[in-house]
Amino acid sequence: MKKIKTVLICLLISSRLLASDIYEEVSSAIRNGDSHQLATYFNSSIDLSITGSENVYSKAQAEFIVKDFFNKNPPKSFNILHKGSSPEGTQYLIGNLITTNGKTFRTSFYIKTTKGVQALQELRIEVE
Repeated sequence: MKKIKTVLICLLISSRLLASDIYEEVSSAIRNGDSHQLATYFNSSIDLSITGSENVYSKAQAEFIVKDFFNKNPPKSFNILHKGSSPEGTQYLIGNLITTNGKTFRTSFYIKTTKGVQALQELRIEVE
């Protein structure tokens, strides 16, 4: 019985550590302009808003749109401004994406955990 409790505690702690890493992993993908890596965190459908064009897209469509955005606006840096979670459990992050062409984009994403799996539900990239 003691072993079972120990295993459960270890699983709980490791799942909490993995949950906090998603912020950094998604931020890193944005910082590097890696649409493929970013898309690995997309839900099967995602609410995507890029510079005023907003719609719900499949994972594959959203990856293509984000790739096009990064090709036109290569990232120089991504600075995290704020992150947190709602009482309902949705995690969010807000940051500034600075591109090599001198533009700054306010970027935010929302992560929801469903059946133990974390996925991006929404990604917004707006001109600052």
